[in-house]
Amino acid sequence: MELTAVGKRYGRGGRWILRGVRLAVGSGELVRITGANGSGKSTLLRLVAGIERPSTGRVVRPGAAAYVPERFPPALPFDAASYLLRVGRVHGLSEAVARRRSGEWLDRFGIADRAGTPLSRLSKGTCQKVAVAQALIAEARVLLLDEAWTGLDPGARAVLDEAAAERAAAGAAVLFVDHDPARLAGRTSAAYRVGADGGLCPAEEEPPPRAVGGGGPVMEIEVDVPDGAPLPERLPGGPEPTALGGTAVRLTVAAAHSDALLRSLLLGRPAVRVLAVRRREGQG
Repeated sequence: MELTAVGKRYGRGGRWILRGVRLAVGSGELVRITGANGSGKSTLLRLVAGIERPSTGRVVRPGAAAYVPERFPPALPFDAASYLLRVGRVHGLSEAVARRRSGEWLDRFGIADRAGTPLSRLSKGTCQKVAVAQALIAEARVLLLDEAWTGLDPGARAVLDEAAAERAAAGAAVLFVDHDPARLAGRTSAAYRVGADGGLCPAEEEPPPRAVGGGGPVMEIEVDVPDGAPLPERLPGGPEPTALGGTAVRLTVAAAHSDALLRSLLLGRPAVRVLAVRRREGQG
């Protein structure tokens, strides 16, 4: 995905919200977009999504984009399951695949029992889960998350953290905006800031994930990598690798990140074979 000299303003004499933006995001990258309120972060994501057109410059995507907007309109005339099915069909999924993926994400977010509830009768938090699910069922080449964590409970935020990392591990280009500076810390490929002049520049590097062995439980995940291919550089939790001989590798990671790590390993490229999973107590 690439933005070349992109600018955006509303009206011929309007203020430039974005100007001269250049950005290249490759497959498998997870990129944070930061900036002050009103700086143009949401506008940038809408341009990438194709919802709006740039006033100047060009936006090139490697394929379809899936987008979670900052505000989800809950007054749509659908129940949760019907809405997800319709969105899946719009993305070109067969009815069977759209139903299966919708059910999986409703279940993963803990709202399968609300599948038949009209969106207008769902709580704000549950509506937000549906808003996130409608983007994830597409498994699009580009995933855009505009403050998608806002309104979610802690469990759902963790699910979305994992989902964003999984999509990147599966080869998608993922861009996200969030007010929490620790969101996906240590997992991102890069971070950029929208400045007051509407330009885009690299932001400060994000802090690394919590070190393994800081006193809490850790997981040891032994995997076999076909043909000795290298593992992705940025895996959830920043696991410590240990070569075991041949094509086997032991990955040691804080227990809190083990589920996300396993999903990334199983869904990403290269595909690996999990040989063993063991839990042990960390050493302080």
